Amino acid sequence: MAADLPKIKLYWLNHSRSQRIVWLLEELGVPYEIEVFHRDEETLLAPKELEQIHPLGKSPVIGIVPPGGDESKPIVLAESGFMTQYLVDHVPEGKKLMPQQWQDGKEGTVGGETDAWLRYGYYMHYAEGSLMPYLVFALVVSRLKSPQVPFLARPITSIIANRIVSMFVYPNVKKHLAFLDDQLATSGGKYLCGDKLTAADILMSFPVIAGSSRFDELGSFEGGSWEKAFPKVAAYVKVLESEDGYRRSVEKIEAIDGTFEASL
Repeated sequence: MAADLPKIKLYWLNHSRSQRIVWLLEELGVPYEIEVFHRDEETLLAPKELEQIHPLGKSPVIGIVPPGGDESKPIVLAESGFMTQYLVDHVPEGKKLMPQQWQDGKEGTVGGETDAWLRYGYYMHYAEGSLMPYLVFALVVSRLKSPQVPFLARPITSIIANRIVSMFVYPNVKKHLAFLDDQLATSGGKYLCGDKLTAADILMSFPVIAGSSRFDELGSFEGGSWEKAFPKVAAYVKVLESEDGYRRSVEKIEAIDGTFEASL
């Protein structure tokens, strides 16, 4: 069976979105290897070596060698959503990570898709296109309060950072958490697309798990914490963290790199 599967190499970067690709690969059951990279401790930027893999020098990036293919000429894919969709479409086990697409008797018709499949398609793009930008922006703004800012200027930059967070980041993150809470309430299961784990949940794992330790820093939530304000999202985070595939992915990185932290 392994001979019929592609060989995959993941270029993994600490404190990045690449961890969910480890989880995806664990769920797909394909042979893969990991090359580890670390951010610069001062700038937090990815090392220049990643630019040798992909011109933008970002992670995750994967190299895929088709069965019987030339290992010196892998297919290089970047962007989490694209590589996730590609792998799910091309690996046999990927079918279990997609909900049923069509309602019975409505195959191939406009509007014939199941609600679960429409949710799935939406969240495959929502994770990066809608939710992550606010979390990344919050991280960038927080650097205005860091020791890297000159001491005399830091009080001013901190005021500016706090104002940006309170006026822009916090209300938008709160709106998204409320949206997700409602989506989970109406999904028909403990996942976003129903009662089964999908690739969309794996993509969503990074923003909600990594963000869970930072949401309360953004502002005050009803009940005293974001978890009390949005209990279904809080429960969803715990569901994802308890998944066997997720735990295996964490153990994999701990074995390779010595430690793992799900953080922005």
